[in-house]
Amino acid sequence: MDIERNIILERKDKKPILIDAFYSETLSDQPIIIFCHGYKGFKDWGAWNLMAKSLASSGFCVIKFNFSHNGGTVENPIDFPDLEAFGNNNYTKELDDLNDVLDWTQKKFLNHTLVDSSKICLVGHSRGGGIVILKASEDNRVTKLVTLASVSDFGRRTATIGDLEEWKATGVKFVLNGRTKQQMPHYYQFYENFMSNKERLDIASATERIQIPMLIIHGDNDTSVSIKEAEELHQWNPDSQLKIIKNADHVFNTRHPWGEESLSVELKVVVESIIDF
Repeated sequence: MDIERNIILERKDKKPILIDAFYSETLSDQPIIIFCHGYKGFKDWGAWNLMAKSLASSGFCVIKFNFSHNGGTVENPIDFPDLEAFGNNNYTKELDDLNDVLDWTQKKFLNHTLVDSSKICLVGHSRGGGIVILKASEDNRVTKLVTLASVSDFGRRTATIGDLEEWKATGVKFVLNGRTKQQMPHYYQFYENFMSNKERLDIASATERIQIPMLIIHGDNDTSVSIKEAEELHQWNPDSQLKIIKNADHVFNTRHPWGEESLSVELKVVVESIIDF
């Protein structure tokens, strides 16, 4: 298997994006899977590398990346040293990042003998699930869509709303990162960006517009994003497939760091479901 780690995608007047690519050097017609991490997430979290390897060994070219304003840097993509970037992140920046990753992926594998760049499946976890739904609804390069523990409404998230008057007055509110113990800032621009792009960021109407195959995966023990959100997505797109994984939490019973050499039972079901789909 060919694994390229921490490829730097430089962009004019924008922060760089770090990308990983996993693909086989022998299997032909590998469709592309692009994975988007969630809120306070990153491409190397927990068992995501193991998940990418599992998918790649089953005949997929897997791309995963860090959103440019997730708080990581090129030098340290894991521990959120750039809290200023994190505070300046918003949903439309993540959509722009995903667009640039799509452009890069198509260019990289355009004439590749083993990778089929005309088949692109977006996979998004949690907030990344909302991002991939929006992107798939507006970009016809995307041919399949998978959400993992996805949110169904950005307007309901605490990152988007809550303490609006105080937030506006101070210009910033803080969220504790349980893993790093950092107080992570959200600048008020996050709310302003959401309000001024409300129609584009409406996950419900985007889900209703989806014309491509869509698989919704959610654990029935998810305490971070309710299983009701998965049911809403399925309701808005009755042609979608809904896969409920028993006893699975928000990260499919993995954690960071993930020292095991194999996937959790629940994440293995996720991988198998994606492969079947």
